[in-house]
Amino acid sequence: MFYSSEQPFRRRRSGIGPWACGALALILAACTAGRSPPLPSLGEMPSPAKHYILGPGDRLRIVVFGQPELSGEFSVNTDGSVSYPLVGAVPGAGYTPAALEAAIVDALSPDYLREPQVSVEVLSYRPYFIMGEVKAPGSYPYMNGLDVLSAIAVAGGYTYRAKKTFVFLTRRQEGKKERREVSPNTAILPGDIIEVPERFF
Repeated sequence: MFYSSEQPFRRRRSGIGPWACGALALILAACTAGRSPPLPSLGEMPSPAKHYILGPGDRLRIVVFGQPELSGEFSVNTDGSVSYPLVGAVPGAGYTPAALEAAIVDALSPDYLREPQVSVEVLSYRPYFIMGEVKAPGSYPYMNGLDVLSAIAVAGGYTYRAKKTFVFLTRRQEGKKERREVSPNTAILPGDIIEVPERFF
């Protein structure tokens, strides 16, 4: 039962005594003793519309309203910049699409345009990488909503030597790479590196 903050909590009378509560606790402990704790997760897939963090390999559609010569498809380069007409290189890696919109507005105004209206859309995401005990390791195009198990299926599935209970996942977060052990249903992001370990007989 959930209690709202508007209603005071009321202890319900019950015929269960302290000894019964203790026995129940022992039963629950016995039932969960053989279970390992859940594997840590690196989080859910953020909304790619505004919260996605751009990186090298992402392909973008940039539109400046009323300015077709400044609109088109662009990529985030390996150095993290976006080569853009008139203003040259604009920082892109580490920015959200909304932050890149603001950066382009600042670069264009007031020298080139007065109060430009800019829209940035991610057309295709940078690839993810999968290695280890899969039949076809390598890099693959990212698809929205992908999890580890789906990525393994795309890579041809497990080899007969694969350990199937967890994988190692490396992700860049806040400028640093973090490698963790995660469950097969963990959501992955563009640029993630999945390592399927070998099981020991």
